[in-house]
Amino acid sequence: MTEITNTPPEPHDTKKSAPIAMIATSIILAAALIFLVIMYFDQKNKMIEMEAALTEEKDSLAAELMRMANAYDTLKTDNDSLNANLDREKKRIIQLLSINASNVQLIKKYRSEIGTMREIMKSYIVQIDSLNTRNKMLVAENTEIRQQMTQVQETNIELSKVKDELGSKVEIASVIQAKDIVAAALNKKRKETSRLSLLDKLRICFTLRENPIAAAGPKEVFMRVIRPDSLIITSSPDNLFDFGGQQLIYSASRTADYMNQDIEMCIYLDNTGDFIEGNYSVELYLENNIIGRTNFMLTKR
Repeated sequence: MTEITNTPPEPHDTKKSAPIAMIATSIILAAALIFLVIMYFDQKNKMIEMEAALTEEKDSLAAELMRMANAYDTLKTDNDSLNANLDREKKRIIQLLSINASNVQLIKKYRSEIGTMREIMKSYIVQIDSLNTRNKMLVAENTEIRQQMTQVQETNIELSKVKDELGSKVEIASVIQAKDIVAAALNKKRKETSRLSLLDKLRICFTLRENPIAAAGPKEVFMRVIRPDSLIITSSPDNLFDFGGQQLIYSASRTADYMNQDIEMCIYLDNTGDFIEGNYSVELYLENNIIGRTNFMLTKR
């Protein structure tokens, strides 16, 4: 029987396989390293792109906020409550602009806030437009009302003028005039004379005219006899009556019961010794109006 014996490998084969294993391990490690490097740069590029996108998004949102803030400056209204709300929303925009959004979550919150603010702003614009429209309508109504008031005032002024004119006409028409005025100088025998030396009394006769719109009742007629030198002959210095707010002296007076019909009457004045030669004027007054005039002459012979 042949004896089989195990012989150990030769040292040369063992030494040859060791470098091969090291080379394979190095290749694997190098490949892994290359893979990691590639992955690192890929992630880095993605992070750069994401950061750029976030920055761009943030700048875009900030620009939109600035436009909204500027838009709030243009919103004008006379409503104090609405103005307070506008100021409050503008302050929120300014506060949001101060936030430094550096990640996706903050950017999403940023955009959500802006969306809410945009809707609020739209509602304010609608309210302001509605208020402005209403204000324009009110201004138009006020203008129309002022025009109507002006027309009414002008109409009232015209009516007042017409009323005053009618009142003046009625007042003038209601004046009781005297007609058929006759002045006569009488002697002691009640004969008419023009001689100053024979004068005993002066008689002024006249007729108060019929006037249906005048007030009926007692009427006192005042007579003024005016000398050629413009002095008033009177029987008493207390003979005074009101005319146009002034106190005038009169020569004599008489009261008659006027019933809106013609009424004849006479006023007498005794010779007071104040008569002189010349042409005399006689004036008759009733209810603050001169109702008639006449003249007469006195001579020495």
